[in-house]
Amino acid sequence: MIIDRTTWGRLRVTGGDRVRFLQGLTTVNVESLADGAHAWGAILNPKGRVLTVIDIARVGEAFLIASETALADKTKSILEKYAVMDDVEFESITGPAHQLWEEPVSAWRAPIVEGNEGKTAIAETDPAAERLRIRAGFLRYDVDVDEDHFPFETPLAQFLDYGKGCYVGQEPVFRVHAQGNAARTLRGLVVEGDAAIAKGAVIKHANKDNAGLVTSAVAAGDGTTLALGYLHRTVWDVGGTVTIDGRAATVRELPW
Repeated sequence: MIIDRTTWGRLRVTGGDRVRFLQGLTTVNVESLADGAHAWGAILNPKGRVLTVIDIARVGEAFLIASETALADKTKSILEKYAVMDDVEFESITGPAHQLWEEPVSAWRAPIVEGNEGKTAIAETDPAAERLRIRAGFLRYDVDVDEDHFPFETPLAQFLDYGKGCYVGQEPVFRVHAQGNAARTLRGLVVEGDAAIAKGAVIKHANKDNAGLVTSAVAAGDGTTLALGYLHRTVWDVGGTVTIDGRAATVRELPW
């Protein structure tokens, strides 16, 4: 499945301070990125909350930063705000781009590629793409994550490098990691029935009426619904059962 990324924000970062600048601003360990490699991460506020979700790729002497369409302007503004005294330059990239999704984990692992290779890419809102996105736990900003969330509550946790040096928002992230007391996490959910489930629908558990909230949902095409939702730590065990709108749902680890 070829996913269209043409409208995504893409920036080429160059300049003598590019490594130090991105190392101190993002959760990505850019110092360890090999040429041609990429990694997902975030820019946080000083309290450790997610301001924007980004992919950083190293291409020769430059870094390429990609973010979803809705975050393009915000991401660029944040970078420019912090770059007052640094030797860094940001160049916007336009033109066709795509990502190849072969399985749910591809959403996080596959690089964003310039051009379309003569193939037809589908919109990320296509139902087939949305089903794969949800199974991957691939975040959509202001839907599955926003400035109220820590990165370790989301699938971004898999990319956090706790051996990395200081960056904006590091202290609260490291503190919670050391204490091991995150209050919630994003899980996948397979819900009985295919009736629509609204964003914000309450997730209930036998031992907790307000166990969490749904963020995304789409009909699976087999009589069930695939969903993402934040679950409280007391009910987030994989394989457990919760209810949404009176319908039973099985908790899944992301991706599945």
